[in-house]
Amino acid sequence: MSGARSRQKQRTRKDLLRAAARLLEAGDKPTLDEVAEEAMVSRATAYRYFSNVDALLLESSLDVSVPEPETLFATVSEQNVVERVQRADDALNAMIAEKEAALRLMLAKALERSIAPGGEADVPMRQNRRSGLIEAALAPLKGRVSARELKMLTRALALVLGTEARIVVKDVLRLSDSEALAVKRWTIRTLVNAVEPA
Repeated sequence: MSGARSRQKQRTRKDLLRAAARLLEAGDKPTLDEVAEEAMVSRATAYRYFSNVDALLLESSLDVSVPEPETLFATVSEQNVVERVQRADDALNAMIAEKEAALRLMLAKALERSIAPGGEADVPMRQNRRSGLIEAALAPLKGRVSARELKMLTRALALVLGTEARIVVKDVLRLSDSEALAVKRWTIRTLVNAVEPA
């Protein structure tokens, strides 16, 4: 699947999530058909992305919990890239701590869909919230490091931030919150310093 096509599918998924959030804010529990109409996509398209309205509403509630980059980095210096990435990590950690059960359920459903026969391989199974925050945190490095290094750093940090990283530190490594934070801070600092010009 081409990059442009992949980005379009992510936008369609995001449009469905935002439409669901708007309808929920109006005070009613919408149907999947109502969300599709609000998002201005076909009913069939909505069902390709979400098997039922409950899955859509669950993820929509998570989606609105992630701050916009402009808000998140408004008070952080552009010169301190490590602090910017740590701010993104803090925002994701706060959302994950508040909604951990729902996120684990969503991850389990995405894993089930990934092995289900007959699914559409090119339809994203979940929204990628972390990459937008990471890219915004790293924006000051554009032009200071190569595009290849920036892309590699963005991908490496995506392994450290998010729900899966939380599962690793809690379930696999069995770290306390303070230990997990120390490991993540060290990893973020090491990765950024590996590419950031002196």
